Amino acid sequence: MIPELLKRLEEEVSRWPGISVHPHRFGGREFALGRLEVGHTHDDGTVDIPFPRALHDQLLADGLAQGHHWVPDSGWTTFHLGTESGLQHALRLLRLSYIRYVLKAVPDPAKRFELESEQLQLSSKLKALLGQLVPLSRKMAA
Repeated sequence: MIPELLKRLEEEVSRWPGISVHPHRFGGREFALGRLEVGHTHDDGTVDIPFPRALHDQLLADGLAQGHHWVPDSGWTTFHLGTESGLQHALRLLRLSYIRYVLKAVPDPAKRFELESEQLQLSSKLKALLGQLVPLSRKMAA
């Protein structure tokens, strides 16, 4: 079941604009936006995703992810894929990681922020933390 879930995860994430997929240096598959890593998977169903520390801490506090299995004091999170609902949750976490990079590059980051926040059904705390990543000059222009 896990290989099929990993395949479906990769198929979905690879459709996001700008995403490339390639082997990860520690095994599994890496999802990148340019030179920035959005996250990676391991063959056992582990999904590792980096976040700014404040987002990381909120995700852990909300029980949406765990501290990274090797470097728990970093901004990295870990999620274990194993079910259909786990696949959907992993996609949501990866999308959150992806969008934090995209907000810095799109023409109207405030509009994209609102759209993505709604689609991800972010809690008010997570939405506030993600909102801090919208470029300031573009926030004022919006």
